[in-house]
Amino acid sequence: MSGVFADREDGGRRLAAELRRRDWTDPLVLGLARGGVPVAAVVARRLGAELDVAVARKIGAPRRREYGVGAVTADGPAIYDEAILRTLKLTAARMARAESRERAEARRRLERYRAGRAPIRLTGRDILLVDDGLATGVTATAALRDIRAAHPRTLVFATPVAAPGVAARLREEADDVVCVAEPPEFRAVGQWYADFRQTGDDDVLRLLGR
Repeated sequence: MSGVFADREDGGRRLAAELRRRDWTDPLVLGLARGGVPVAAVVARRLGAELDVAVARKIGAPRRREYGVGAVTADGPAIYDEAILRTLKLTAARMARAESRERAEARRRLERYRAGRAPIRLTGRDILLVDDGLATGVTATAALRDIRAAHPRTLVFATPVAAPGVAARLREEADDVVCVAEPPEFRAVGQWYADFRQTGDDDVLRLLGR
Protein backbone atom coordinates (compact mmCIF):
# COMPACT_ATOMS: atom_id res chain seq x y z
CA MET A 1 0.00 0.00 0.00
CA SER A 2 1.41 3.41 -0.96
CA GLY A 3 0.35 6.90 -1.90
CA VAL A 4 -2.05 7.48 0.98
CA PHE A 5 -1.50 11.23 0.46
CA ALA A 6 -1.44 12.78 -2.99
CA ASP A 7 1.36 15.16 -1.99
CA ARG A 8 2.50 17.26 0.96
CA GLU A 9 -0.32 19.78 0.46
CA ASP A 10 -2.85 16.96 0.68
CA GLY A 11 -1.13 15.77 3.84
CA GLY A 12 -1.36 19.31 5.21
CA ARG A 13 -5.07 19.54 4.47
CA ARG A 14 -5.83 16.29 6.21
CA LEU A 15 -3.61 17.14 9.15
CA ALA A 16 -5.24 20.57 9.47
CA ALA A 17 -8.65 18.89 9.67
CA GLU A 18 -7.45 17.08 12.80
CA LEU A 19 -5.87 20.17 14.32
CA ARG A 20 -8.86 22.47 13.71
CA ARG A 21 -10.84 20.47 16.27
CA ARG A 22 -8.77 22.08 19.03
CA ASP A 23 -8.59 25.56 20.48
CA TRP A 24 -5.24 27.28 20.13
CA THR A 25 -3.79 30.28 21.98
CA ASP A 26 -1.66 32.60 19.83
CA PRO A 27 -0.59 29.65 17.64
CA LEU A 28 2.64 29.53 15.67
CA VAL A 29 3.18 26.77 13.11
CA LEU A 30 6.81 25.80 12.51
CA GLY A 31 7.59 23.70 9.44
CA LEU A 32 10.55 21.40 9.94
CA ALA A 33 12.73 22.16 6.94
CA ARG A 34 12.67 21.27 4.35
CA GLY A 35 9.88 18.77 3.68
CA GLY A 36 7.73 19.84 6.60
CA VAL A 37 7.31 23.40 5.34
CA PRO A 38 4.76 22.66 2.54
CA VAL A 39 2.68 20.71 5.06
CA ALA A 40 3.01 23.44 7.69
CA ALA A 41 2.03 26.17 5.21
CA VAL A 42 -1.33 24.50 4.63
CA VAL A 43 -1.85 23.94 8.36
CA ALA A 44 -1.03 27.56 9.20
CA ARG A 45 -3.36 28.87 6.51
CA ARG A 46 -6.26 26.71 7.66
CA LEU A 47 -5.72 27.53 11.34
CA GLY A 48 -5.24 31.24 10.64
CA ALA A 49 -1.88 30.95 12.38
CA GLU A 50 1.52 32.52 11.85
CA LEU A 51 4.04 30.41 9.92
CA ASP A 52 7.78 30.06 10.41
CA VAL A 53 10.47 27.46 9.97
CA ALA A 54 12.50 25.18 12.24
CA VAL A 55 15.74 23.51 11.20
CA ALA A 56 17.25 20.27 12.49
CA ARG A 57 19.78 18.10 10.70
CA LYS A 58 20.20 14.35 10.81
CA ILE A 59 23.65 13.09 11.79
CA GLY A 60 24.39 10.14 9.56
CA ALA A 61 26.46 7.06 10.31
CA PRO A 62 29.99 6.85 8.86
CA ARG A 63 29.82 5.81 5.20
CA ARG A 64 26.03 5.63 5.54
CA ARG A 65 25.00 9.26 5.87
CA GLU A 66 21.38 8.48 5.03
CA TYR A 67 21.18 6.32 8.19
CA GLY A 68 20.52 8.71 11.07
CA VAL A 69 22.19 8.04 14.41
CA GLY A 70 21.45 11.47 15.85
CA ALA A 71 20.40 15.01 15.05
CA VAL A 72 21.40 18.58 15.79
CA THR A 73 19.94 22.09 15.48
CA ALA A 74 21.75 25.35 14.83
CA ASP A 75 22.31 26.10 18.51
CA GLY A 76 20.90 23.30 20.68
CA PRO A 77 22.76 20.23 21.96
CA ALA A 78 23.07 17.25 19.65
CA ILE A 79 21.07 14.17 20.52
CA TYR A 80 21.90 10.56 19.67
CA ASP A 81 19.99 7.32 19.56
CA GLU A 82 22.05 5.39 22.07
CA ALA A 83 20.71 2.03 20.93
CA ILE A 84 21.81 2.69 17.35
CA LEU A 85 25.22 3.91 18.52
CA ARG A 86 25.72 0.67 20.47
CA THR A 87 24.59 -1.46 17.54
CA LEU A 88 27.03 0.27 15.19
CA LYS A 89 29.79 0.36 17.87
CA LEU A 90 29.93 4.15 17.67
CA THR A 91 30.27 6.90 20.25
CA ALA A 92 29.10 10.52 20.27
CA ALA A 93 32.77 11.55 20.36
CA ARG A 94 33.43 9.68 17.13
CA MET A 95 30.54 11.53 15.51
CA ALA A 96 31.93 14.97 16.42
CA ARG A 97 33.04 15.83 12.88
CA ALA A 98 29.69 14.86 11.36
CA GLU A 99 27.90 16.74 14.13
CA SER A 100 29.91 19.89 13.39
CA ARG A 101 29.20 19.61 9.67
CA GLU A 102 25.46 19.21 10.16
CA ARG A 103 25.29 22.04 12.72
CA ALA A 104 26.99 24.33 10.21
CA GLU A 105 24.46 23.36 7.56
CA ALA A 106 21.58 23.96 10.02
CA ARG A 107 22.93 27.44 10.71
CA ARG A 108 23.34 28.16 6.99
CA ARG A 109 19.76 27.17 6.26
CA LEU A 110 18.32 29.07 9.20
CA GLU A 111 20.17 32.23 8.22
CA ARG A 112 18.94 31.96 4.65
CA TYR A 113 15.34 31.28 5.64
CA ARG A 114 15.23 34.13 8.14
CA ALA A 115 16.71 36.51 5.56
CA GLY A 116 18.09 38.83 8.20
CA ARG A 117 14.99 39.18 10.36
CA ALA A 118 14.86 38.45 14.08
CA PRO A 119 13.43 35.11 15.23
CA ILE A 120 9.69 35.05 15.86
CA ARG A 121 8.72 34.93 19.54
CA LEU A 122 7.96 31.43 20.87
CA THR A 123 7.55 32.13 24.57
CA GLY A 124 4.01 31.76 25.90
CA ARG A 125 2.54 30.61 22.57
CA ASP A 126 1.01 27.37 21.37
CA ILE A 127 3.68 25.98 19.05
CA LEU A 128 2.92 23.34 16.42
CA LEU A 129 6.01 21.72 14.96
CA VAL A 130 5.01 20.11 11.65
CA ASP A 131 6.88 17.63 9.46
CA ASP A 132 5.89 15.57 6.43
CA GLY A 133 6.47 12.30 8.28
CA LEU A 134 7.94 10.68 11.36
CA ALA A 135 10.32 7.75 10.89
CA THR A 136 12.78 7.41 13.79
CA GLY A 137 11.89 10.61 15.64
CA VAL A 138 15.49 11.66 16.27
CA THR A 139 15.35 14.82 14.14
CA ALA A 140 11.98 15.79 15.57
CA THR A 141 13.35 15.28 19.09
CA ALA A 142 16.26 17.65 18.48
CA ALA A 143 13.90 20.32 17.14
CA LEU A 144 11.40 19.88 19.98
CA ARG A 145 14.07 20.23 22.65
CA ASP A 146 15.36 23.37 20.97
CA ILE A 147 11.85 24.87 20.91
CA ARG A 148 11.08 23.78 24.48
CA ALA A 149 14.03 25.84 25.69
CA ALA A 150 12.12 28.97 24.56
CA HIS A 151 9.28 28.18 27.01
CA PRO A 152 6.21 27.89 24.75
CA ARG A 153 2.77 27.65 26.37
CA THR A 154 2.25 24.25 24.74
CA LEU A 155 4.32 22.28 22.24
CA VAL A 156 2.67 19.89 19.79
CA PHE A 157 4.27 17.79 17.08
CA ALA A 158 2.02 17.14 14.08
CA THR A 159 2.52 15.06 10.96
CA PRO A 160 0.42 13.27 8.36
CA VAL A 161 2.14 9.88 8.80
CA ALA A 162 4.28 8.19 11.43
CA ALA A 163 5.94 4.84 11.98
CA PRO A 164 4.06 2.73 14.54
CA GLY A 165 5.17 3.41 18.09
CA VAL A 166 7.37 6.41 17.27
CA ALA A 167 4.60 8.95 17.91
CA ALA A 168 4.04 7.46 21.37
CA ARG A 169 7.75 7.78 22.21
CA LEU A 170 7.80 11.37 20.98
CA ARG A 171 5.16 12.28 23.58
CA GLU A 172 8.02 12.33 26.07
CA GLU A 173 9.27 15.45 24.24
CA ALA A 174 6.01 17.15 23.14
CA ASP A 175 2.84 17.90 25.07
CA ASP A 176 1.01 15.97 22.37
CA VAL A 177 1.64 14.29 19.04
CA VAL A 178 -0.99 14.41 16.29
CA CYS A 179 -0.77 12.20 13.21
CA VAL A 180 -3.32 11.19 10.59
CA ALA A 181 -1.99 7.68 9.96
CA GLU A 182 0.33 5.17 11.65
CA PRO A 183 0.41 2.36 9.07
CA PRO A 184 1.78 -0.95 10.38
CA GLU A 185 3.64 -1.58 7.11
CA PHE A 186 5.58 1.71 7.37
CA ARG A 187 9.07 1.54 5.85
CA ALA A 188 9.78 5.14 4.80
CA VAL A 189 7.96 8.48 4.75
CA GLY A 190 8.02 8.76 0.95
CA GLN A 191 6.14 5.46 0.67
CA TRP A 192 2.98 7.23 1.81
CA TYR A 193 2.97 10.03 -0.75
CA ALA A 194 2.10 9.62 -4.44
CA ASP A 195 4.19 12.76 -5.12
CA PHE A 196 7.20 13.07 -2.80
CA ARG A 197 9.44 15.32 -4.85
CA GLN A 198 12.25 17.06 -3.01
CA THR A 199 11.58 20.42 -1.35
CA GLY A 200 14.36 22.95 -2.01
CA ASP A 201 15.49 26.13 -0.28
CA ASP A 202 13.68 28.24 -2.86
CA ASP A 203 10.45 26.34 -2.15
CA VAL A 204 10.85 27.05 1.56
CA LEU A 205 11.45 30.75 0.96
CA ARG A 206 8.44 30.99 -1.37
CA LEU A 207 6.15 29.33 1.17
CA LEU A 208 7.44 31.61 3.93
CA GLY A 209 6.80 34.62 1.68
CA ARG A 210 10.46 35.69 1.71
